[in-house]
Amino acid sequence: MEKENKKEAARKKSLGELGELFAIKALVDKKFDRIRNLNDKLMNETFADIECEKEGKNYIISVKARNKYQKNGKVNTRYNLGSDVYTKAVMAEKKYDAIAHWIAIQFDKNSFSIYFGSLEELQGSKAIPVDKCEKGIIGEIWEHDKRHFFDFDYYTNQKK
Repeated sequence: MEKENKKEAARKKSLGELGELFAIKALVDKKFDRIRNLNDKLMNETFADIECEKEGKNYIISVKARNKYQKNGKVNTRYNLGSDVYTKAVMAEKKYDAIAHWIAIQFDKNSFSIYFGSLEELQGSKAIPVDKCEKGIIGEIWEHDKRHFFDFDYYTNQKK
């Protein structure tokens, strides 16, 4: 059981790191500047994974990468931002003189989607409603079901 738990933790950590790489690429594509992965300096920075700027505005961004489908086969519609997310975001906003945002990355076997938005527009919710992002109700759609070309078998959480 312990071996399975370690394997699952490694899979989730790896999926998160993959998400951060996709987020950085998306920020470059969207013409953000001074993009820094905060985990390179301090692992598990409060709230944020990435610091960047665009048109004179500073951003701190929490990246949440998840499988499109849960283990039970249902669509994963909400990506949890964690406990005390708003308290942590305020601390990070002060530390980096920036506005708190999020990037949600939804991975499937052959495709991915990327959504971007501000913490403020979640109106107190502790989760990103990816189903609403997909419909254009919350945040911006940066990529939708774009084809990727890597072997996703390691990352999937669905039972074989």
